[in-house]
Amino acid sequence: MGNMSESGLLPRYLADALERALKVMPIAVVTGARQTGKSTLVHQPPFKENRTYYTLDDFDVLDQAERTPDQLAARAAPITIDEVQRAPQVLLAIKRIVDEARVAGQFLLTGSANLLLMKNVGETLAGRAVYLNLWPLTRREQLGLGRAGLWSELLDSSPKTWRDLLLSNSSPTEPWVPLALRGGYPGPAHDLEHTDDRRLWFDGYASTYLERDVPRLSAIEGITHLRRLMAALCLRVGKVLNQTDLARDVGLAPSTVQRYLDLLEMSFQLVRLPAYSVNRTKRLVKSPKLYWSDTGLCLYLAGETEPRGEHLENIVVCDLLAWAAARVDRTNLLYWRTSKGAEVDLVIETGRRLLPIEVKAASSVRPTDARHLHVFLDEYPDMADAGIVLYDGPETFWLTERVIATPWWRLV
Repeated sequence: MGNMSESGLLPRYLADALERALKVMPIAVVTGARQTGKSTLVHQPPFKENRTYYTLDDFDVLDQAERTPDQLAARAAPITIDEVQRAPQVLLAIKRIVDEARVAGQFLLTGSANLLLMKNVGETLAGRAVYLNLWPLTRREQLGLGRAGLWSELLDSSPKTWRDLLLSNSSPTEPWVPLALRGGYPGPAHDLEHTDDRRLWFDGYASTYLERDVPRLSAIEGITHLRRLMAALCLRVGKVLNQTDLARDVGLAPSTVQRYLDLLEMSFQLVRLPAYSVNRTKRLVKSPKLYWSDTGLCLYLAGETEPRGEHLENIVVCDLLAWAAARVDRTNLLYWRTSKGAEVDLVIETGRRLLPIEVKAASSVRPTDARHLHVFLDEYPDMADAGIVLYDGPETFWLTERVIATPWWRLV
């Protein structure tokens, strides 16, 4: 599946952003869940050229990072260090080198945990590093197109041109259910063709994550409790988090659930979308909406074999995460809900512009499917002038004067 590059690998959308970061900042950090392709990315040109590569998965390198981190950091220049979260002390050594002589592209680091959420790490590299998240393969990356959906093109154009823009999209049609089942990890999405093989991969991934990665990131004793919580979360994809109900259902203390949620987010498994509000402080107070970083793994952990409409929504979220990660401009992904029950599945916020999105797994849509989008558009007329309904039908058309409907695959 997909058109490979000359190196035999699928091109990644994040590559251009990473190349740009290395020309500007002394440190570029690529983070993401295990098996998203971070090591593969940094081994591709131009990142492997004239750089010395070390991985902390190598015991001897890890031993040096723990015992004499300054020597490892100064061992070569420029240098790539893979899985740096395994020895955070090496980051202090990198900071000292950068502060003595600031040179663009000195260090390229990768990590399977969000270093900004790890204690003291974000402060250590503040002002010295660009952080980039590598998410699982988007649909268009799986097709060999090396990109995410047409979000930038849509936001940069007038709604009057949206229909022509979407119809000119050359991306092929595709049923969303198989895409949801295989997800975006390169192993099951690209290398494995059979359902049973993919299940074995997901089982091995979950076991490795729970038995090896989790203990390294946090002192968690109840691995079986965490596995149960992960399954419960995956069954709640697309729902607003009620932490009290979740804790009761899995039989854990609310404080324990909170620690586990933070860990899952730090290791790029759980995705929590905040609620949109003009008042940014209120976003922190309102309950987030839950998604998983990969639909294939999500379905496996939940024990589900038939994807639901929420999984199509999750596919769109995953594509948006990959797109936003490569943008220079700050971009927020949110959802919207009012006390009166109006709800919009997704809201893109970039600068002073908002784009509200509804996702429907149905094969047809009606004007009533746009009613909550209209409530949103009326609420924020200075920031949002049109909305989108993504659905599973064939036609692209204006559902109302301010809401366009289009097949999900034309945009994602």
